Amino acid sequence: MNDEAIQPRQEVAPVEKLIHLALPVRLTYMRNGERGGLEMACTYDIHPRGARLLSFREVKVGDLITVERGRTKSVCQVVWTGDPDSPLRGQFTVECVEGNRIPWEEELRQMEEQYLPITPDGPKKRLAMNTLRRGDQNRRRRPRFHVEGGADLLQIGGQSSLEGRVEQISEYGCLVSAGDLLVPGTGIRLALNIYDVSVSFRGNVKYTAENRAMGVEFQEIRQGDRPLLDYVLDQVKKRRTEDFADLEVITEPLTATAG
Repeated sequence: MNDEAIQPRQEVAPVEKLIHLALPVRLTYMRNGERGGLEMACTYDIHPRGARLLSFREVKVGDLITVERGRTKSVCQVVWTGDPDSPLRGQFTVECVEGNRIPWEEELRQMEEQYLPITPDGPKKRLAMNTLRRGDQNRRRRPRFHVEGGADLLQIGGQSSLEGRVEQISEYGCLVSAGDLLVPGTGIRLALNIYDVSVSFRGNVKYTAENRAMGVEFQEIRQGDRPLLDYVLDQVKKRRTEDFADLEVITEPLTATAG
């Protein structure tokens, strides 16, 4: 198969079945039409189109890899790689090339995706924190950062699905702009695509703002996605620190002139 016949695609996070599951697989890397050596690896999570894998070999977006599990062998393409300078180092996502059968169909049929409370102690801790801060001007439990990314929303128990843009994010919620808004109190499943990673939550629409955006409170995070959320928050914190550093460099000459 010609590597150039398949164009790389950026990873997106549909609101679909994704299972955090470690499965041993065999990988054969293909470069310039030639097959490399066989390597044992492990899935980090699986979904109907592919999987996120963990390996010690360096891969690039667009690489073709043969993935084997049992008697099933599939040609897949790398669509995302983790930041080598972050805890996501060594992780990469593959999607099966059209016409190839995914090697973990049976596991997907037997299992359901799992969600965990966004805080270790669950709703009781969130309620206690809200009570302690009631009456404060700033009721946010964690700093909220400006960010740009995609958002897919699916109403729990309903048919409504929306696409929007995430504008702000914190550890416990986000602000999403969209052409159509859901009413406060609506339970949703939410997939955020930020900094080339995908993080999924269950939560509620808490409020709407100026008929253009929704404030969403996270209640649960998909099992296995907590390191991805931590990575996103770490990246936005770094960006804000760099912005403040730039402002200081610009304003110092102005201060000296005024003196």
